[in-house]
Amino acid sequence: MGSSGKDIMAVFPTAMHKQVMKARLKVAQKGHDILKRKAEVLEMRFRKVGKEIIKIKTLMGDIFKEASFLLAEARYIVGDFNHLVLNAVCKARLKVKHKTENVAGVNLKIFEFYVEGGDAHDLTGLAKGGAKLLSIKQTFTNAVEILVELATLQTTFKMLDEVIKSLNRRVNSLEQLYIPKVERTIQYIETEMDEGQRQDFSD
Repeated sequence: MGSSGKDIMAVFPTAMHKQVMKARLKVAQKGHDILKRKAEVLEMRFRKVGKEIIKIKTLMGDIFKEASFLLAEARYIVGDFNHLVLNAVCKARLKVKHKTENVAGVNLKIFEFYVEGGDAHDLTGLAKGGAKLLSIKQTFTNAVEILVELATLQTTFKMLDEVIKSLNRRVNSLEQLYIPKVERTIQYIETEMDEGQRQDFSD
């Protein structure tokens, strides 16, 4: 035997087993190519999401700075208006729902921001202060929308990272272990069959 038992699969060197090994090799090579292409598609999405996260975090920082400034300004003009807001709120208007998006066989969670119901806050009697509060509300609404978008991106980023690592492990296992072992097994079968034929001729 030209190869050790650890380097090849446990088979008898026959024509039938050679065909079985060739079929296994073909399936393994096809599976390897499919997994590799899938990993490449997901890696492209992964890199794109990473860039979008950086952009969103920068934008989020700017929006929250603006919101904090407007809040401080409104408190200076109107005074403590927390009770006005709390008394006007019965239930949440800003809500989040989620759906799934299939990317190369991977279901990704997509969070969507939406507004439900009318605005219950009556600020008409606050004159200039009312305008300030409306501005704050819109800015914080924008901030919530950005946070929801960031949640989608970060959830997608984490899931893609885990799936890509798993795919790469499977690709490497096929590439470095399974496929070479099947190829060595085929080579062993061919060598043993040739040796058997030579012995038959010499007898």
